[in-house]
Amino acid sequence: MAKLSQDELLAQFETLTLIELSEFVKAFEEKFDVKAAAPVAAGPAGPAAVADAPEEQDEFDVVLTAAGDKKIQVIKEVRALTSLGLKEAKDLVDGVPATVLEKVAKDAAEKAKAALEAAGASVTVK
Repeated sequence: MAKLSQDELLAQFETLTLIELSEFVKAFEEKFDVKAAAPVAAGPAGPAAVADAPEEQDEFDVVLTAAGDKKIQVIKEVRALTSLGLKEAKDLVDGVPATVLEKVAKDAAEKAKAALEAAGASVTVK
């Protein structure tokens, strides 16, 4: 097997859906016994840390908490919001709670929440 360059690997990852990429990361972590988490910077602890003004959140996750009675409409909305196929969207809706969108802007998160709630789902934005 020829060794792939970094650009070739990135090109391959671009073709994956979010679920496929998530499964790959899990398999990679298990195979090489590593964790793909960002390192935590050591900062001040105690009252000084609390006194700092909290930064305004600019990235949000849209989490499906319940599919509701109109499951087919919810699956259609999930497919419209993501690039998932029918099976992946159905699996996501069946596996609630599930993250539909990750790290999106506030307006995109609110639009997605409204669309999913209109289809009959229960949604939270984190």
